[in-house]
Amino acid sequence: MEIKNIAVIGSGTMGNGIAHVFAQYGYKVYLIDINNTILDKAINTISSNFDRMIKKGIITEETKTKALNLIEPVVGLENFNGEVDLVIEAVTENFEIKKNVFQSIETKLNENCILASNTSSIPITQLASTTNRPDKFIGMHFMNPVPVMKLVEIIRGYSTSNETFEIIKNLALKIDKVPAEVNDYPGFVSNRVLMPMINEAIYCVYEGVATPENIDTVMKLGMNHPMGPLTLADFIGLDVCLAIMEVLYEGFNDPKYRPCPLLKKMVAANKLGRKTGEGFFKY
Repeated sequence: MEIKNIAVIGSGTMGNGIAHVFAQYGYKVYLIDINNTILDKAINTISSNFDRMIKKGIITEETKTKALNLIEPVVGLENFNGEVDLVIEAVTENFEIKKNVFQSIETKLNENCILASNTSSIPITQLASTTNRPDKFIGMHFMNPVPVMKLVEIIRGYSTSNETFEIIKNLALKIDKVPAEVNDYPGFVSNRVLMPMINEAIYCVYEGVATPENIDTVMKLGMNHPMGPLTLADFIGLDVCLAIMEVLYEGFNDPKYRPCPLLKKMVAANKLGRKTGEGFFKY
C-alpha cells in the first residue's frame, strides 16, 4: 500500500508541524480543526516556518509554494470526505477527546486506511481498542519542532500488524525522518526517560537544592544538554509534563514516577511555561 493522501487532525504546534513536513515532501494533506481562526493561524505558522527554511537555504520559494498548495484546511470532521490513506491525530493529550476523534472519523474511511496517533504518552493499545481496525492502528510520535527534529517514535500497539508497521516505517524514511521502533508501554522510550529527569529537576527546585538557572547550567555545561531540563519543561508546557508524569505513575504504580508537588502547584496556578508567559522562567 502506498500512502499518497494524509489527514492531520489538530492544527496546533504538532499538527501544523506534521502537515508542514508531509506537504514539503509532496504529500496531499488535509489539515482539520474546529474553526477557520485556528486553521488560519496554523497556515500562517507553516508559511513562516517555510520562510525561515528559505533564508537558511534549505528549501526554495518554489518548494514553499508547492507545499502550501498541497495543504487543504478543513473545518470540522463533518466536512471531511475521508478520501485518504493515513490519518494522523494530533489533538489535545486527552484519551476521551482522542477516542471521540477516531470514532467520528473512522466511519468515513476506506477499509485500508491506517490510523495513527501522535500521542506522547497515552497507550496505543488503549486507543486502538476504541476503533474497528486495531491491526491498522499505530503510534507516530513526532518530536517538537517537527520540521527540525529527525526522530519519529513508531509505536506498535498489541494488535498492530507487521504490514502496518512497515508501511509507516518506510513513510517516515520518505520524509527524511529516523524511525525508532518502540513497543507500547507507558511513556514509550522518549518520555519514560525524559520526564523523570525533568521531574527530578523540579524536585531540586522544590527542595531548594539550587535555582532553576543553576540547575539548567549544570545540565547544559556538565551533561552537554543543548537545553536545560527546566527550560525544556517550559517549552513543552508544564501541563503536558504533568499529564505525562501522571500516565507514567498510573501505568507503572511506581513511586519513582510520582509528579513533584511543585509541578502540580504551578499547573494549578496556570504557570505553564512559554505559552502562558511564565513557568520556571519568565517570557
